[in-house]
Amino acid sequence: MSGQFSLPARLRLRAKGEFDRAYGRGRRLGDGYFGMTVVANPAGYPRLGLAVAVRVAGNGVRRNRIRRIIRESFRLHRHELPAVDVVVSARPLARDARAPQLHASLLTLWKRITDECATSPPP
Repeated sequence: MSGQFSLPARLRLRAKGEFDRAYGRGRRLGDGYFGMTVVANPAGYPRLGLAVAVRVAGNGVRRNRIRRIIRESFRLHRHELPAVDVVVSARPLARDARAPQLHASLLTLWKRITDECATSPPP
């Protein structure tokens, strides 16, 4: 049952090279809660990378809470996104923000990606 709500490994960025490619070639956007680096990918579907730093998000409980919220939001909205690699980093305001604020912020950023990056050619 829980498998249908998980985020499969093929939808996640895990290798350092994948993050380096996004940071090197990607377009940056964000708001007070999150920063995102977005780059078109040849995979044909969106993939997510997380960069939630200790000094920004605080202890493990807070970091993991923020990561769970990001993954959940991505899972719910990935079908609307173009074929891009997205690296999401938390900003200090995200540490003490409530979940609805973080979800609203992420929804706005997913829409921006869809609007601004849909026409980006793959590398």
